[in-house]
Amino acid sequence: MMEEKDSEIISRLSDSLEVELPKEKSLGELKSLLADHINFLIHNDFNKLLRVLYRVDVSEKLLRINLQEHTRDAGTVIAEMIIERQIQKIKTKEQFKPDNDIPENEKW
Repeated sequence: MMEEKDSEIISRLSDSLEVELPKEKSLGELKSLLADHINFLIHNDFNKLLRVLYRVDVSEKLLRINLQEHTRDAGTVIAEMIIERQIQKIKTKEQFKPDNDIPENEKW
């Protein structure tokens, strides 16, 4: 069963990549689809891939390190980094979400 966070990650990725991703996929399946799409961009529209990485806010320094250290294909490495970055953004958003449990008379 798909978790709510998975759905939010898929939604964010669809927006960032400007591509429709199936919402019923698991993160593992999504990573595979994303890796294929990234490999396509590497070979056919590298500038779009750079825009996506910038928009998602993937660290260029970490990207270089990961691409040098891993023997897997670049699409898989980049897909994992993009998914991890989206998870970080969701966690940060939850961390700083306003507390709505404050009684009305105590709110500012």
